[in-house]
Amino acid sequence: MELDPSQTALVVVDMQNGFCHPDGTLYAPDSEAAVDPCGDLVDRAREAGASVVFTRDVHPPGQFEDAHYYDEFERWGEHVVEGSWEAELVADLDPAEEDLVVVKHTYDAFYQTELEGWLDAHGVEDLVICGTLANVCVLHTASSAGLRDYRPVLVEDAVGFIEEDHREYALEHADWLFGEVTDRAGLDFA
Repeated sequence: MELDPSQTALVVVDMQNGFCHPDGTLYAPDSEAAVDPCGDLVDRAREAGASVVFTRDVHPPGQFEDAHYYDEFERWGEHVVEGSWEAELVADLDPAEEDLVVVKHTYDAFYQTELEGWLDAHGVEDLVICGTLANVCVLHTASSAGLRDYRPVLVEDAVGFIEEDHREYALEHADWLFGEVTDRAGLDFA
């Protein structure tokens, strides 16, 4: 799969201590295993001149106190709280000055963030998506991208997950409904 770097952004979803470090509240070994593959993609994207975007899932302490229905703390427990070590990106994935870091408060990196405006301002049409969790923030961000007429390409060997069948579901669903799936070897930032 060949992508024009001038209109491509790599989106690294939620590779944070809370999900990828063994001391994190929602640690998953396969999220930690995705750190190096995501780092490889960051290096390749930068070398080719593609844009790089990191997302951070961050929750203000009282975010869900007045929630009518949507309450991530009820579902997952308190996690990646604003200002905490858990909310920071893992040390191995250090954003460069020119990279965009999107702070989001839901599963979808487009919801009430600057992401869409930034992508449009930079002429981005294709999104290469990696990160964690496959069936949660990766899937919701990719589907939101597809609905906004971006081309979402999920990189199957650079996606973290809790259970293998969650990853398989997310990738199959994305490939069938709104995007494409490849692996790192099949991706060329030409």
